[in-house]
Amino acid sequence: MLGLTLEQTRVYQEGKAEGREQGREEQKAEMLKLTVPLLLKTGMSVEQIAQHLNVDIEAVQIAAQQNT
Repeated sequence: MLGLTLEQTRVYQEGKAEGREQGREEQKAEMLKLTVPLLLKTGMSVEQIAQHLNVDIEAVQIAAQQNT
């Protein structure tokens, strides 16, 4: 096979990058799921939380709904 290993192929590299990105997104969602309810209890608004965590308001709203 043209002297390439599986790890050297473009398809493998793209798949690996996609897997990393998906892992980061899942980790971010889990962080929001744990953090948002605590911040809401302190009296912060959804907008304030989104601004301080540098995420979309929608992401904060989803995390808040998951914990109700």
